[in-house]
Amino acid sequence: MLAYAANRPVVGKAPSSPTAMLLIISAHVALIALIMSAKMEFDRGPRDHTTVVNVPIKPPPPPNPTADPPQHPRTLPISDPTQVVPLPHPDPVPLDPPTNTGVLLGGSEVTNVPSFPTQLIPTPVRHEARLLTPPDELKPPYPQSKLLNEEEATLQLRLSISDSGRVTAVDPVGAADRVFLEAARRYLIAHWRYRPATEDGHAISSSVVISLSFRLDG
Repeated sequence: MLAYAANRPVVGKAPSSPTAMLLIISAHVALIALIMSAKMEFDRGPRDHTTVVNVPIKPPPPPNPTADPPQHPRTLPISDPTQVVPLPHPDPVPLDPPTNTGVLLGGSEVTNVPSFPTQLIPTPVRHEARLLTPPDELKPPYPQSKLLNEEEATLQLRLSISDSGRVTAVDPVGAADRVFLEAARRYLIAHWRYRPATEDGHAISSSVVISLSFRLDG
């Protein structure tokens, strides 16, 4: 089988010819050149065959001599800003003289109103009363009953002082123990002395409020 296949002739196989190959190459070159030439003609596109015609332009008509010339705005002179223009003064209107000099008070007219002095009344100069009793004589004696019970108190008292400087009355301000109040009243009226209050240099009666304490340690 192998020897038979090797000696079997091949169908369609013929010896190659140089002339035939040259003809084939020449035909391909000519075909390529034809295709390139057609492509260049296509890229150029169609030519413009438009015809240009010159149309004469009609000149503008001459100006109308009867027409009014254009108006130009006038420039007005600017006045000096520092110049002051006087304004006209109106004539004064005469006023009718008053027919009555009375003063209207509460719907009724009052005449002959008295005039008051313009000078102010001076405020009187006042000096309050000053205590003259020495400090070692200010304490009233401790009530014996309160001392035995070891009771203490602080009293708010209003003192009435005469124009001679003596204490004429002792009144409590608020609640106060009766025993302590009576002991304080007796002593203050008998021993306390004041320089009286004055007004414009004159002695006057006055009153002061004091705080008086009863303490076992003092």
